[in-house]
Amino acid sequence: MSYCINPACPQPQNPNSVKRCQACGSELILRDRYQIIQPLGKGGFGATFLSKDTSLPGSPICVIKELRPSTTTPSVLEMSRKLFEREAETLGKIGHHPQVPRLLGYFEWKKHFYLVQEYVSGSTLKQEVKKQGILNQEQAQQFLIEILPVISYIHSQEVIHRDIKPANIIRRSQDGHLVLIDFGAVKDHVNQTHIASGGTGETAFTNISIGTSGFAPPEQMALRPVYASDIYALGVTCIFLLTGKTPNSLGYDQINGEILWRPLVTVSDWFGGILEKMLEVSVRHRFQSAEELLAALKKKEPKKKQVEPTADNNLNTLRREDPTVFHENEDDFSWMSPNTQVAQKIRERKTRLERKSATRARPEMKMRKEASKGYLTTVSPISPKKTTALNSKAPEKWTAATLRSAYAKGRRDFADCNLSRLNLRNAKLSGVNFYGANLYQSDLQGADLSDGNLGHVNLTNTILKNANLTKAYLSTASLAGCDLRDADLTDAYLNGANLRGANLCGANLTNAMINDRQIDMAKTNWWTIMPNGKRGSGF
Repeated sequence: MSYCINPACPQPQNPNSVKRCQACGSELILRDRYQIIQPLGKGGFGATFLSKDTSLPGSPICVIKELRPSTTTPSVLEMSRKLFEREAETLGKIGHHPQVPRLLGYFEWKKHFYLVQEYVSGSTLKQEVKKQGILNQEQAQQFLIEILPVISYIHSQEVIHRDIKPANIIRRSQDGHLVLIDFGAVKDHVNQTHIASGGTGETAFTNISIGTSGFAPPEQMALRPVYASDIYALGVTCIFLLTGKTPNSLGYDQINGEILWRPLVTVSDWFGGILEKMLEVSVRHRFQSAEELLAALKKKEPKKKQVEPTADNNLNTLRREDPTVFHENEDDFSWMSPNTQVAQKIRERKTRLERKSATRARPEMKMRKEASKGYLTTVSPISPKKTTALNSKAPEKWTAATLRSAYAKGRRDFADCNLSRLNLRNAKLSGVNFYGANLYQSDLQGADLSDGNLGHVNLTNTILKNANLTKAYLSTASLAGCDLRDADLTDAYLNGANLRGANLCGANLTNAMINDRQIDMAKTNWWTIMPNGKRGSGF
């Protein structure tokens, strides 16, 4: 059978004997060479198909990837051409690795662009989990050890994949090796220094592909990807393999924006610490390279210390180490010998610690206190109780006057600053970078924050009435109890933001990236314009 690639075709299946589609009349053989057999997948900017190369003996199987521009206007066509050429160039550069598909050719045909790639037979990890079930810790470790050299290789070629996820990793049926596919969202020629200093390093066409929601970290969604962005996506992929759940279905911590995966995963503290470091919201506290992560995985897991109940004084030692183990009335165990008492207490402590580990979450009250001081705490994978500030320096002290003055003089970066309770009413702050800042109970009524980066910002109980937040980036921001009446949130990015108790009455959410669950947590009324452009009803 031949398959018609015209997306509007009502009946794409055709017999091999015909050269034009019987339903729509489209040509079935691309460039008189490639016969499409069946579709493999499609996305926002194109589709992939299984194909035969009829020009070669035996008509070998290959994969055709078609890039479909949304329109054929000259500017969009040129942008699409650059995106197409970039992917072809990248695949040509990195396709020599045995775990990356080889580029076989590329061409432009009838204002559409086509890549021809090596066909990799096998199942994606997403399909594997669906068929075979979730992985255990040992299998997840082995997955990381096998895929990290591939990621290290593409990073050595100055390429960030930007779309690592279970659906883009195939276990090749011939040898069982993992193959990384779909480089449509790649970013090459990375300038790490420029990105670290706050520049985006982006051109117009790189804004098109930013990865998959939930798998991409905040800095990537803000169009500032670094090599560690792939490490985060790999960590989210591990969580999927261990739970079978996508990150968006797991939910996020309302305070620090982290994925709530811990209660659903049964792993050792050592491996859990590695996953935590992979999934750090802050780039600075994440593994910086595939090599660093691989070295951490290859270290032997520390052995747990065993308490030997062989002496009477072990009972007193255990009491000093963990007095909470004992009942208030210790006579319950008076009939036991000292050694038996110790064994009983050890079993109780082990049970208590296991339950605590299974439901462990970062202390919210402490996070709230730290957030009010302008910084957050992170848990070290080696010492889970040890906390470190995001910045070694104390946060800068700002007043409304000094902030307005600094902005007027050209400063735009106020990331991680303590700006709580400031009066910034009607302030002109377009394009400002408040990423990770604390704006708790500040007054931003009527302020212009358009195109601003407010990702991971604490805006709890902040006044944003009539504020201009068009195209603002608010991913994982805390907007609990925020006054957003009549605010303009057109094209704003609110994925993962906490809107519990926020007042959206009269707000404009046209084309905003926000889901129904978030809207249900907020207050709306008839004058609220929903993401589809229609007015809604509220509470």
